[in-house]
Amino acid sequence: MKLDVDVLRYLSKDDFRVLTAVEMGMRNHEIVPSELIGRIASLKHGGTYKVLKNLLKHKLVHHDSSKYDGFRLTYLGYDFLAIKTMVNRGVFTAVGRQIGVGKESDIFEVANEDGTVMAMKLHRLGRTSFRAVKSKRDYLRHRSSYNWLYLSRLAALKEFAFMKALEEHSFPVPNAVDCNRHCVVMSLIQGYPLVQVKQLQNPDTVFETIIGLVVRLAEHGLIHCDFNEFNIMIDDDEKVTMIDFPQMVSVSHRNAQMYFDRDIECIYKFFGKRFNLSFEEHSDDIDNSDVDPDESSRPSFSSIAKTAGFLDKELAASGFSRKDEDEIQKFIEGDVEEDDNVFGGEHDSELCETNIKGFDSLHLDQEEPTSSCNEEDQVDENLQNSEAGQSGDPECQNSSNEEEDNEQNGDEDDTELVKSLAKQRRRAMAAARKGHKNTASRNSYKDKGGKSSNNSKIQKQLSIW
Repeated sequence: MKLDVDVLRYLSKDDFRVLTAVEMGMRNHEIVPSELIGRIASLKHGGTYKVLKNLLKHKLVHHDSSKYDGFRLTYLGYDFLAIKTMVNRGVFTAVGRQIGVGKESDIFEVANEDGTVMAMKLHRLGRTSFRAVKSKRDYLRHRSSYNWLYLSRLAALKEFAFMKALEEHSFPVPNAVDCNRHCVVMSLIQGYPLVQVKQLQNPDTVFETIIGLVVRLAEHGLIHCDFNEFNIMIDDDEKVTMIDFPQMVSVSHRNAQMYFDRDIECIYKFFGKRFNLSFEEHSDDIDNSDVDPDESSRPSFSSIAKTAGFLDKELAASGFSRKDEDEIQKFIEGDVEEDDNVFGGEHDSELCETNIKGFDSLHLDQEEPTSSCNEEDQVDENLQNSEAGQSGDPECQNSSNEEEDNEQNGDEDDTELVKSLAKQRRRAMAAARKGHKNTASRNSYKDKGGKSSNNSKIQKQLSIW
């Protein structure tokens, strides 16, 4: 897809707000629903559909209504978001012509306010010409579904981190300026790809320099994995600069020796064909098992002392954290489990404990009503006993019985007092029995003041008569 920066001039703040909303929705949606875009963008006067229509016109988003009505970002829309961020940071102010096209990226010229020309690399994983990323690159391991925009972002972060680390250790690499999303801005190398060079004044010196870079990278714990004539720049003074670092791996990788030997073989093969350098003696020395590997001119992976440094373990700076590195590396090693097992280890135990606590609390809630019912029964008994002139406590009952016995023994002749007490007891028992009448039906409130209430009154009067 061609990058037309002229469209960027006519996009408003609402357009970029909706683009950012689509990007945020793509974190957990392959196709972001239109309603979700409107809620995330939350424009003041609405109009999200109108903005989406304008973005669709410029091919910044893609509309999909196969399952539901939704949108997703295209690479052009992702480019505009990255370029807008870079311009706001003041990294560059102008975008020029395209100077390079690869199977995984596009390279453009950019310039800042001072007129300094730099290179902007936009990673574009997922092209039709190179979609075997799962087998050719270590961005994915065993995941069945993934997003190309997310992989491009990881590749850009990884390249920026390697470039900064190699620059700090005096390797001939471009100067890393800034990185955002899938965009990496670096210094422009004034040279030519080695594949375009037909003649060299000192091919032997250039060859030794390039082989020395491969060995030096291995001594620092890194292997380029794509070290060929397409990723080597050379200027008029025959100064060598290496580029393209997203696919670099550690010397501890299980296929490190194979990658190292492949890089060496690519350089030997190219210089042998292009500049007619003969390496027959070197190959004979390798085939001869009696020759010491240290005395052979062709470097071998086993003979390299990895004591110069460990750059593969020092990549937690410049925006590329160790977490991002682990996300890329775990895809190949197979350490990532299924997506359903999101939490692990301590998180699972904590969740289990909370579930158990919640389960116990449910049981407690179910047991509490029984105890409350018993308390209500006890309260009812106490009320009945109090109405009957008795207390709910056994001590009070015993004391009342003793007092009654004393009164009966002392006043045996007073029969009238005994009769009155008996009448009071009868009345209290009758009142207690009346308190346990059946409750009215659910629809009794409908008959208030109606025919049913009048009929019940008539029946009571008849029963009295």
